[in-house]
Amino acid sequence: MKKILLCGVGGQGTILAANILAEAALASGQEVKVSEIHGMAQRGGAVSTMIAVGHDVASMVIGEGEADIVIAFDKLEALRALPSLKRSGTLIVNDELIKPASVLTGKAQLPDDVDGLLFQADALVVPAEATAREAGSPKSANVVLLGAAADVLGLSAEMLQEAVRSCVPPKTVEANERAFQAGRRFAEEQGRDVR
Repeated sequence: MKKILLCGVGGQGTILAANILAEAALASGQEVKVSEIHGMAQRGGAVSTMIAVGHDVASMVIGEGEADIVIAFDKLEALRALPSLKRSGTLIVNDELIKPASVLTGKAQLPDDVDGLLFQADALVVPAEATAREAGSPKSANVVLLGAAADVLGLSAEMLQEAVRSCVPPKTVEANERAFQAGRRFAEEQGRDVR
């Protein structure tokens, strides 16, 4: 069984990414349990989704040190999720940093050396926004991240691509397929195609 934590802020497509993972898992004959925490998602607040995939899945709840994979749609959300990641887990992070309202209003400060902390955590930092734009679908950064994670998810790339095709709007299928493949290529170029 694999436990996967998706985390980001409202509007980044974390819930769509969770639906894609769930559909691919079901299509491959595995059990899947999904739990979503929306927070103030519509106002740019934190969104996290816990997913458990495998056989005999008892719970999707992820405690400290239990996530096999964390896919973060923002650098700050990646840092928040670090305590959930197993020591041997995989951390995949969108290179975007969204400043929360508390930072924008001066009530809080960003952590020192965000990039250094992610480097210490052995994160694969993906230029998901730029890659999605190049693929022809600026809103497909979530699919780029799934592509980058494809080889560690325990699901076949073919099943994931089929799930992408069935979950995204029909007019965006080709661009999302390009985004998925671009994410896979990026991970492979970084030597991160762990199987």
